[in-house]
Amino acid sequence: MQACPATSEDYRLQALRKLPRFLFDYIDGGAGDERTLAANVADMASLRLRQRVLVDVEHVQTRCQLAGEDCALPLALAPVGLAGLMARRGEAQAARTAAKLGVPFTLSTVGICSPEEVRAASAAPFWFQLYMLRDRGVVQALLDQAWAADCRTLLFTVDLPQPGLRHRDVRHGLGSTGLRPALLRTLQVLARPGWVANVALRGRPLTFGALTHQLPSARNLDAFKAWVDAQFDPSVTWADLGWLRSRWQGRLLLKGILEPEDAVSALHVGVDGLVVSNHGGRQLDPAASTISKLPAVVAAVGDRAEVLMDGGVRSGADIFKALALGARGVLTGRPWVWALAGAGEPGLRDLLARWQRELQLCMCLTGVTRISDINHHHLDRP
Repeated sequence: MQACPATSEDYRLQALRKLPRFLFDYIDGGAGDERTLAANVADMASLRLRQRVLVDVEHVQTRCQLAGEDCALPLALAPVGLAGLMARRGEAQAARTAAKLGVPFTLSTVGICSPEEVRAASAAPFWFQLYMLRDRGVVQALLDQAWAADCRTLLFTVDLPQPGLRHRDVRHGLGSTGLRPALLRTLQVLARPGWVANVALRGRPLTFGALTHQLPSARNLDAFKAWVDAQFDPSVTWADLGWLRSRWQGRLLLKGILEPEDAVSALHVGVDGLVVSNHGGRQLDPAASTISKLPAVVAAVGDRAEVLMDGGVRSGADIFKALALGARGVLTGRPWVWALAGAGEPGLRDLLARWQRELQLCMCLTGVTRISDINHHHLDRP
């Protein structure tokens, strides 16, 4: 009998046992030799907190606001492409769970579930993540579709002019044609009969929800990847951000900022917030970890925009650390997918509830009762 999962790593191992290996590695892996992926986690883990005693912490409150929304804790589920292949109708399940726990869910442009399905599954509006594609007509259609589904917060990803070189995907032949990669993935699928029954069969249709109308023939992962890779637009500049700002009426957050200069440029476009992110270590390897870049971005922005962070968040203590370095909140990607793939909605509920309890405990033992009172003085620095 397997032990009950207690950490995000426990759920990661459960996901490894349940997913075809090429899907697990798609979620688990990063760019290049994965140094940036490792640095996100290692640099976060290296931070220490200052324990304080004999402070009245009877009434600790983790509630806060993110992007103008009341949240149970300063956390949002990050956009993850193809999450609906990791669990049956994965994005809809995650949105439903996030709403019950009181945190925002972000739907990826390349998710399996459509905006309409996600909205129907959730008791709360969701966030939508957008890439700037070469076909601006497609971009406008995506904006209209998200708005019609009651989405009012847009995360625009700016760190993907071209897809990163991800060695694990190459080894599995993702994006490649021919008999060998197809046979390799088929064998991996057959080794996971539970996934076949629960996701591949009961999870149909496995189309690419938000892009169904733009790409109705792309039911094949390789064909879809080829289309998306060709649609990423390396010519996008800050001028294009002005075009996007003029067409989106809701809140606009830029995801993929690492440098203070870019953060200041974003303010000139009129964005409402920034997400300090290196795409989970999936783009430039080696790039700096997000937690190491967070303080400089916060200093450059001040109170002119909301600053969030993703990358390397694996616990409630990590949420506390990011807040101590100036983030208003964090996004997490891999852990929520691991929990959902490994143990379904109960697993994701357990993970999020556990992180909230961990955050509460960190607040108690550092002498903090409100999220807004967490600052750099609560970090133990050499």
